[in-house]
Amino acid sequence: MKIKIEHIAIWVKDLELSKAFYTKYFGLKANELYKNKTKGFTSYFLSSDEGGARLEIMHSIHINTDALAGNHFGFAHIAISVGGKEQVDRLTDQLRNDGYKVVGEPRTTGDGYYESVIADPDGNLIEITE
Repeated sequence: MKIKIEHIAIWVKDLELSKAFYTKYFGLKANELYKNKTKGFTSYFLSSDEGGARLEIMHSIHINTDALAGNHFGFAHIAISVGGKEQVDRLTDQLRNDGYKVVGEPRTTGDGYYESVIADPDGNLIEITE
């Protein structure tokens, strides 16, 4: 199985301020703003011209300080691409069978990812993407 870190996501208080910081100081480029009005969620993916893992900056009107729920300011999750939908399903089942908590079942998200979400041994959230 070929894997790579696809993106790292962080919750931010002010999405536009964070976008300006990362684009100005690190030369990252932002995609179009993604909005999910139903969930009160907005995000940008920031990338480098050189490629590599992207940074997702996210904001939600429902954010709080409950770190164990995964909805606090700061680190949110790491996304690891495993190469396809079948691999996402297979790895999710393997992790579940090995006793890891599946936080989000495999699905296609509103922003186009086929993914599942699991918690690592310390409770850090990992998105498994195609």
